Amino acid sequence: MNRLAQIWVYIEETPLLWLALTLCVFWLAQQLYRRLGEFPLLNPVLISVIVLVVILAVTGTPYSDYFDGAQFIHFLLGPATVALAVPLAGQARELRRYWLPITIALTAGSLTAVASAMLLGWALGLDSQTLLSMLPKSVTTPIAMGVTEQIGGLPSLTAVLVILTGITGAVIGIPLLRLLGVRDPVAKGFAMGVAAHGIGTARAFEHSERAGAYSGLGMGLNGALTALLVPLLVWLFGF
Repeated sequence: MNRLAQIWVYIEETPLLWLALTLCVFWLAQQLYRRLGEFPLLNPVLISVIVLVVILAVTGTPYSDYFDGAQFIHFLLGPATVALAVPLAGQARELRRYWLPITIALTAGSLTAVASAMLLGWALGLDSQTLLSMLPKSVTTPIAMGVTEQIGGLPSLTAVLVILTGITGAVIGIPLLRLLGVRDPVAKGFAMGVAAHGIGTARAFEHSERAGAYSGLGMGLNGALTALLVPLLVWLFGF
């Protein structure tokens, strides 16, 4: 056992260990997801998070050490988000026809996301700092953390809530929309982007490229609107 512990300590110090492990875990989770018919509860992001958390807990590895090794993936988050504009460019002509329903859906979705977080926080009796951290939960992590820092919340808590929101949306979003009778890929994709940001957008791309393109649009517009809306609501309600 001592020998194994020494080997692990040596391997753990390798810079690319956690990057390689993260990629391998996600690839295996993706294969499992596809082989079992894309069962919603086997979402690759959800499975990967659970497996990696277990590995970190079992090995006693601090998250800071993990992030030092895997931060290249975090770096790619920005370019990957910008790259979502590429499939959207192919839908440019169609966007002109949908500007009114998109505007209505965006406003309703953003208000619902923020209001639901506020009402849930009040119902649970959360302190103001925790409640403020919940408000931007439905936008992509960099924007959400920036908004939270601006209004006096806890960015680290917001990051966790954003991930949980995205995973939840990716797991139940498409099945719920089907249950509600939503068939249009534009409506499905835009709803996923507004409600579940990047993780939901990845799930929308699995549904169809058109749905993924509009999900990317919804994610971007919701991030911009929430960044304006949340500080205004905080000022109005006097947090």
